[in-house]
Order: sequence, then C-alpha cells, then structure tokens
Amino acid sequence: MAEGSQGASMDRILQEISAVGRKLEGMDSAMVALTAETRSMRLEIAGFQSQMSGLDQRVTTVETQVASWTDSCQELMYLRSKLTDLEDRSGRNNIHLSGLPEGIEGTDLISYLRDILPKLTGITFDPPLEFERVHRLGPKRQEGRGRPCSIIACLLRHGQARQMLQIARAQGPLLLGTLEIRLSADFSKETVDRRRAFLSLHPRLCHLDVKFGLFEPARMWITKTGESRTFFDPEDLRTFLDRLQEQAQLMETTNSDTPRHTRCILGNQPPRNRL
Repeated sequence: MAEGSQGASMDRILQEISAVGRKLEGMDSAMVALTAETRSMRLEIAGFQSQMSGLDQRVTTVETQVASWTDSCQELMYLRSKLTDLEDRSGRNNIHLSGLPEGIEGTDLISYLRDILPKLTGITFDPPLEFERVHRLGPKRQEGRGRPCSIIACLLRHGQARQMLQIARAQGPLLLGTLEIRLSADFSKETVDRRRAFLSLHPRLCHLDVKFGLFEPARMWITKTGESRTFFDPEDLRTFLDRLQEQAQLMETTNSDTPRHTRCILGNQPPRNRL
C-alpha cells in the first residue's frame, strides 16, 4: 500500500517536472525570439545612429553655409550702401530741372540754362555759370503727350548748385512766365526711394505732434517731448511711430477710465520732485 502511494507521488512529481520542462522550453523559445527581436532593434538603432550622424554633418554644413551667406549678405549690403553714397556724392554738383517744355531751349541747351537760371533763382552769379554737361533724361517725347523729360545739369562749381537748391527749397516751384519749374538735387534711386518713404510718414508725424525735418541725402530728424533722434531707415521710424501711437492710445484709455472728479483732484496736485 505504501509502495503504491509512493509510486503515485513519483508519477505526480515526474508530471510536474515534465510540465516545468515544457514551460522552460517555451521560455527558451520566447528568449530566442526576444533575442532575435533585440538584435533587430540593435540593428535599427545602429541605422538610426548612422542617419543621425549624417544629419548632424548636414546641419553643420548648412550652418556653416548660412554663416558664410550671412557674412556675404552683410558685405553686399555694406557695398551697396557705399555705392549709393558714392552715387549721391558724384551728383553733388548736379541739379534736376523739371517742367521745361521740350524744344524750348532751341539748339543750345547750355546757353539756354545759363540765361534762365539766374532769372529763375534771382541770383547774380559771379563768376558766370559753367556746366560740365547738360542733357535731358529719357527719350524725346512727342509734343502734347506726357510730361516733358527732365533735365540734369552738372555745374562746374558746387557752391552755385547749392545756392540754387537752397532758393528752390525755400520758394518751392520757380516761375518762368506761366511755367512752374522745379529744381531739386540729383540723388540715386535708392536715396530717392528712402526720401519718398520718409515723406509718406509726414501725416503720422503731424498727427502725433512730432517736430521733424528731412535732411540730405535721406535722414529724418525728429523731436518729441524734448528728445531728439535721427533715423536713416524709414522702417525704423515707422516702428518708432507705432510705439508712440500705442502709448498715446493707452494714455487716452487711462484718462477715459479715470472719473472726472478724480482727474480734477489729480490735476490740482503740485508736481512731485523726481529723483
């Protein structure tokens, strides 16, 4: 009887050992699959690492190129500003005349200008005006079609050109009989565009009660609440005016939210000494 029970116990033990063995075999197969999957993941990670290394090299190359392009762009902007400055300086002896009908000068434009410019400006030039070159801009216009071409006159003496331009700025259009003749300085296209951009901001300057003046070649001087500033870029001035307008709107909102009697009391208080 005891031998039978021992045999049954041994059978159960063998069955359990067999079950554990089967489980271990399953775990072995799972470990093999896990090992294979891990190996595959390692290969993928190695591929990602090589790709990232390649991307790092590309990013470094792009950053180097962008830095080089930035330096080149800054150099080009500097050279462009120098070229504009040289172009403006080369035209310091020039005057730009508009409003003279084509053909009115006859066959000798230089003699005609030498005769009418003293009459237009009211200046007696001593020595007389001398020109290096004079010519009209653009192709000849047909009579009665469009405005006549402007005239560029390069004077021999810079002081005489300055005198005429000062008269023109002070008086505006000059009269030659019934004709309105405008005299202006001869600036480069970039400078003319900047001056026009500054002039387009005149209404905003007046609205914000800002004193201003446009000086040659293209710089805007302003004064607001006793503080003076000079702008060479119209966009910088536009940004400054935006800030002033925001401050003015904020002040209006604050004043409108303050009760009237409070404003009166505050207005009657003596000013405090500021440190």
